[in-house]
Amino acid sequence: MIIQTGMRTDIPAFYSEWFVNRIKGGYVLVRNPYNESQVTRYSLSPDFVDLIAFCTKNPAPMLSRMDVLKDYGQYWFVTITPYGRDIEPNVPDKPVVMENFKRLSDIVGVDSIGWRYDPVIIDNHHTVEWHISEFERMAATLAGYTKTCVISYIDIYKKVERNFPSAREVSGADRLTLGNAFIKTAGKYGMTVRPCAEGDELAAFGADCSGCMTVKTFETALHEHLDVPGINTNKTNQRNGQCACLLGVDIGAYDTCGHICKYCYANANTALVRDNMRRHDPMSPFLIGSSRQGDVIHQAKQESWIDRQMRLELE
Repeated sequence: MIIQTGMRTDIPAFYSEWFVNRIKGGYVLVRNPYNESQVTRYSLSPDFVDLIAFCTKNPAPMLSRMDVLKDYGQYWFVTITPYGRDIEPNVPDKPVVMENFKRLSDIVGVDSIGWRYDPVIIDNHHTVEWHISEFERMAATLAGYTKTCVISYIDIYKKVERNFPSAREVSGADRLTLGNAFIKTAGKYGMTVRPCAEGDELAAFGADCSGCMTVKTFETALHEHLDVPGINTNKTNQRNGQCACLLGVDIGAYDTCGHICKYCYANANTALVRDNMRRHDPMSPFLIGSSRQGDVIHQAKQESWIDRQMRLELE
């Protein structure tokens, strides 16, 4: 099975010590974000967990701890955008992040790492021309260290609308202009552009619109074939009808990411994030807090998805 760590928060950036402790402890407890008394216990044994997927803006805290992942497949998405601290207040300087991206790529290999340039925000300062220039600069720096660049345009979720009231949807014309330019630039530097939940409008320009975290993505990282239960059902799709991304299991928690990016859909407000981060205990099996009276804990049904039959046939 696949364990996700980054759909709700940035575990490598802020909770790497906790994550290492959970790997060594062999399990993690995750609260249902919509019913907090319901808790699921996931084994982190490599007998069941084929791959751990990460989404981060700062992999640096994990780089000295990568030995704990030697028995697991890995896939890393590192988000690197050209925005300043007015939009991404706590993200490290981007040249530093790019250097750490390259260090991470050298550890896990180019098949196990992707660059995310998202979300694309257009305003008076962050113009179409500015994005095209910044994208070229970053792509040139990251060339040879990844084969994948994921792009998406800002979505005005309710949390985004509240925390970033000046944000606006990107127009259809700008989407096409940017997408076409990004695809050409990425191709020049050996990368394929994969739009994230943006439909197939960029396919005509050469984008791979099948999704960014698909079964194929993880199979390529593992160099194994996966037999995923219910792969043709909506239960495995991250965004129903828009891509073939694998939903997976996420061990993070909302309202815990200390980057405090204005466009974030996972944080309700800064005060709540700071309060949650104060309640974090790196020794707890929970990311935030500990067990509570009334908790109902159930053990998740888990199994390896590696296709053993195909492996035997290949051998």
